[in-house]
Amino acid sequence: MMFFIPVSVFAYSDEVILGGDTIGIHIDSNGVMIIGFYQVNGKYHKSSLVEGDVITHVFDERIYTLEDLTEALRKNQDKEKIQITFLREDKKMTTEIELFLENGAYKTGLYVKDGITGIGTLTFIDPESNRYGALGHEVIESNTSKIIEVNSGSIFHNEVTSIDKSVDGAPGSKNAKFYYQDEYGDIKKNTKVGLYGKYEAEYEEDKLIKVASPDEVEIGSATIYTVLEDEEVEAFTIDIYKINENSEIKNIAFEITDKRLLDKTGGIVQGMSGSPIVQNGKIIGAVTHVITDNVKTGYGIFITTMLEESEK
Repeated sequence: MMFFIPVSVFAYSDEVILGGDTIGIHIDSNGVMIIGFYQVNGKYHKSSLVEGDVITHVFDERIYTLEDLTEALRKNQDKEKIQITFLREDKKMTTEIELFLENGAYKTGLYVKDGITGIGTLTFIDPESNRYGALGHEVIESNTSKIIEVNSGSIFHNEVTSIDKSVDGAPGSKNAKFYYQDEYGDIKKNTKVGLYGKYEAEYEEDKLIKVASPDEVEIGSATIYTVLEDEEVEAFTIDIYKINENSEIKNIAFEITDKRLLDKTGGIVQGMSGSPIVQNGKIIGAVTHVITDNVKTGYGIFITTMLEESEK
């Protein structure tokens, strides 16, 4: 008797469109996330809810947005207890909360958020499928450090207007002008290894670059592609000093050696995540993290990890 063991087969291209473009990111979450608590009538009211819980239902009514939550609570404000269904670490749970009357208005004592907007860098577009990958790490809600579960979302056009420089202990950031209506594509997944979706705008087909496997990545010089001003993608030199094939995302340890980049940014800045890394004419990975006590250094993820995730 023969036994067959299923294996994952990924069909990504051996060539992709090189990214480096700064993109706007907007994610509507799969519910309303609790990000904090406030006092009503001079005190905090006890509840089993905690920061990071995602409200999905009020009684049997599905909740996606702040407007959904507000309307559902308004319709049930005469009830002594409000039944809430929520997600905690992907586990579905149910509890009850009270509404409290303060200054003629009913309040929950919960600070909530239904989405997030920010910037990042496009890593690649697979020309065979038009799937894209960006960031190389998850998008989290800053108050709770929890990953945002995607209900819907988009990547869109923006322009870098200025840069707050990084210093050791305090990474800086890119600042950008957003053009929300000029969408490039949707967001299907927000994962530990990046953002993924379908790229629907035009792109430069002559930016094709071959994909390197992890065993082709070498200690030594490489190049990152990113935007420092407006929409111009530029190349900057780095030095790879360590390779770790056992880490999920921190595969490539590197130091920025490009003087012009350091003069402009001080090191790795927020918004640079997803900047593609190229070595020996092939894309090998993407910038993912800054080392905060030495902002000239950081980590990158293997490009094959991102391409595999884009196919799942």
